[in-house]
Amino acid sequence: MKQVIQNFKTGELYVDEVPLPKLSSGMVLVENNFSLISAGTERSTVKVAQANLLNKARQRPDLVAQVLQNIKKEGLSATIEKVRTKLDSLKALGYSTSGTVLSSLDRNGAFKTGDRVACAGVDYASHAEIIAVPQNLVAKVPDNVTSEEAAFTTLGAIALQGVRQADPRLGEKVCVIGLGLLGQITGQLLKANGCSVFGIDLSESYVKLAAEYSADMALNRNDPNLLAACENFTRGQGFDSIIITAAAQSNDPVELSTELSRKKGKIIIVGAVKMDIPRDPHFYRKELELKISCSYGPGRYDANYEENGHDYPFAYVRWTEQRNMEAFLDLLSRKLINLQPLITHVFDINEAEKAYDIILGKTHEPHIGILLKYSPNEKKHISAFTIAHKPISDINIGFIGAGSFAQSYLIPNVKSGGGSLDGVVTSRGITAKNVANKFGFNFCSSEQQDILTKENINTIFIATPHSSHAALVIKALSANKHVYVEKPLAINDDQLAGVVDAMKKNHRTLMVGFNRRFAPISKRIRAEMENAGEPMVINIRVNAGLIPKDHWIQHPDIGGGRIIGEMCHFIDLMQYFTGAEPEKVYADCLSSDNNKTTPADNISIVVKFKDGSIGNLTYLANGEKGMPKELIEVFCAGKIGVINDFKDGILYSNGKEIKLKSAGKGHKEEVHEFLAALKNGGKSPISFRSVCLTTLTTFRIVDSLATGLPQKVSFNEQ
Repeated sequence: MKQVIQNFKTGELYVDEVPLPKLSSGMVLVENNFSLISAGTERSTVKVAQANLLNKARQRPDLVAQVLQNIKKEGLSATIEKVRTKLDSLKALGYSTSGTVLSSLDRNGAFKTGDRVACAGVDYASHAEIIAVPQNLVAKVPDNVTSEEAAFTTLGAIALQGVRQADPRLGEKVCVIGLGLLGQITGQLLKANGCSVFGIDLSESYVKLAAEYSADMALNRNDPNLLAACENFTRGQGFDSIIITAAAQSNDPVELSTELSRKKGKIIIVGAVKMDIPRDPHFYRKELELKISCSYGPGRYDANYEENGHDYPFAYVRWTEQRNMEAFLDLLSRKLINLQPLITHVFDINEAEKAYDIILGKTHEPHIGILLKYSPNEKKHISAFTIAHKPISDINIGFIGAGSFAQSYLIPNVKSGGGSLDGVVTSRGITAKNVANKFGFNFCSSEQQDILTKENINTIFIATPHSSHAALVIKALSANKHVYVEKPLAINDDQLAGVVDAMKKNHRTLMVGFNRRFAPISKRIRAEMENAGEPMVINIRVNAGLIPKDHWIQHPDIGGGRIIGEMCHFIDLMQYFTGAEPEKVYADCLSSDNNKTTPADNISIVVKFKDGSIGNLTYLANGEKGMPKELIEVFCAGKIGVINDFKDGILYSNGKEIKLKSAGKGHKEEVHEFLAALKNGGKSPISFRSVCLTTLTTFRIVDSLATGLPQKVSFNEQ
């Protein structure tokens, strides 16, 4: 299918063929008819991408701070590689479309094939022939609303949420500052609500358009009689509310609003403007109220609502994102909003670059509402694209999932380890195409079956969300493939039982991405203490940092939580050092009334091993980011091995301190050892029994927290 793409590194903008997106639970697959270019938002996005690296940094100081923090944690070279991966990515543009439902897996059964719908959402409702959109960001289009009109629905919902924040009453006088597309729609909504509307903008063409369709009166900001006109319009009282829909780097819209407002009036900020709030003379003396309008409405930036499809109760949250979309479509259906004067251009998807030339000012044409139109295309429904025809080796690899971790730590190490990169599958076609081009895969796809069923592929790397790992491992083993799966192997006992059963039936090599045991510094410490003939005490302290409760890894049905999804690394490392199996575990965690805290993320765990060794894991999310993340201490036979965040270490032996250099956390070594095992027909570098015991131990940690009692760890492969 065709999609508008921008390379974030080079700034190049173009239309390309990419695999269609994958339809998954809670999503709706839609064939676009029209999509709206939001000139203000997309102009800003495109300009950031087209800026050089220094200007990118100036425009995103928050990301610069993250980079500097990452350098402290992971070092300069690892951080540079991460930044390169992020920069060398393809970005989808657009967030407001209309189309026809091809298929739906929404959990309410609300959408059927053939339904006309409006769609919203960055990275979902993109400028593409086919899109997959979460169910709460889709709304049905009334029969008498055209597809062109419906493509404005997301912008309409944003404008409507701004109006709701103002809470205007019949007959009130409202000023709209900024008469671009959002301001024009806002003015019409206010007029439909029975308000008297005054519009202000720097553009004379926007002022004239508003005066005709969206406002009772409109003037240029630089008009010398502006203040007098506003005073006369409000009979000397000032505006009841002022809605700022402008995008400006200056503080002028805010300062002007305070001057134009009545006493105890409201100022609503919808657009991206500077917000240096002047206390005097107006804000304090008039006792003004300032509100921010958050995009489409309640549900925005809430992953449970937008991505997981959990709606808010109608009685308690009357207007959500989706309900705002539906309300705007109802207003269109009742002909209370007139969008036709706002449509200045319609381009075919193949001419998208011309459309962006207009909004970027390269082509000097008056514009406000620019639509992209989608025509029939025989390649529209293709899920796989051939990129190259490079020869394959004995280890021919397909990737299912290729996020930033896979691009930074797995794919490059597969290439350097001698594996052939044949195919890559991701849920979004644009990502699959980007990864395939960047790393030299032969083909890309959005369908897992294209990897699982291809005979030439004998090894599959799985780097998808945690909940899908076990099912994909079972499918891959059943297809007679070797498997490398990122941790964890499974997120519950039933999933693990399914993997065990699949391994009994299909004797292939299975590897789980527990990389720390492969770090050279870990190997050195183990070698120093091997054959000591006595148990060890291992202390591991992890300053992991906070992950918010709404992050996918915290969702029990998706990420499984940090015990299962992250702490497994350190249980495996304990097994590696001791060479023994865990037999019992006890855990206790923080008690807190702080709703932002996940108690189990601040936990103390004791693992007893069959050889008598003890492992102590203290995993913390309530610490300071500036402190190194991991401290590992191994005590055995009069020796001590220390690992300082895998940057360096010390070996205390025979009265001496031996400084140890670190070469990373073992990501390269684990992949290379796995590939070497396949080449030589050997066993997995980590035994299947060991990865199962690590996985079971994390499950029993969860049980120990629930019961307050120690839990036995037992595994029977029979």
